[in-house]
Amino acid sequence: MNKHLTQLIEIANLDKEIDSFEPRIKEVNKELSDLLSKESTLQAEVDEIKNAAKDISLSIQKNENHLEDLSLKLEEIAKKTKLIKTEKESKALSLEEELAKEQITFANEEITRLNTLLETKNNSTKELEDKINALQESQKEVRKKVESEVQKIKEEQQEVFNQKEKLIKTMDQKIISFYEKIRKWAKNTSVVSITRQACGGCFIRINDKIYSDVIRSDDIITCPHCGRILYNQEETA
Repeated sequence: MNKHLTQLIEIANLDKEIDSFEPRIKEVNKELSDLLSKESTLQAEVDEIKNAAKDISLSIQKNENHLEDLSLKLEEIAKKTKLIKTEKESKALSLEEELAKEQITFANEEITRLNTLLETKNNSTKELEDKINALQESQKEVRKKVESEVQKIKEEQQEVFNQKEKLIKTMDQKIISFYEKIRKWAKNTSVVSITRQACGGCFIRINDKIYSDVIRSDDIITCPHCGRILYNQEETA
């Protein structure tokens, strides 16, 4: 196997290793992400309950305003009662007074019901906010641990990256440029081995001539179907 192909295999393996660190970082961050997600869910519940509580408070205020209006109405009825001249007027005022008192009773009952509901909402909000505070405390501890682990992983990643940079300096820049063009679309399958006379990238069988060239030639051979760089696994082993 020629020197350039050996270097391409090596740099492709280093790129794979560099990329493998990202899933590790993501996995380390998962615990913190889960806590943040739980907090976000709880906060959404708190906001929803607070909006409902706000609507309840408005309803209570409306009923209290209505009570004030009804109280004024009863005062007016009391004044009119002193000026009654006919039995018809007396019955009309009595009916109006009875209706106003029924509305007052209903408004008071509704205010009591709404205040109970409001208290329940406020208690629920308090419980959820306590949970959020507990989550935030947990996040502080987890964040410290995550930052430490991520830092270690990034240091390892940088070491591999430095190996790659060192290797690149020893390689033909035209070959590096050729490899990078393939890597733009093939990612970590830019340099692949032949398995059972098929490309290890697109898995399409290659003809005998190209297969023979890959095994025997010192040139860099690409797959005629997908354009990936090919090498013989057995020779590498």
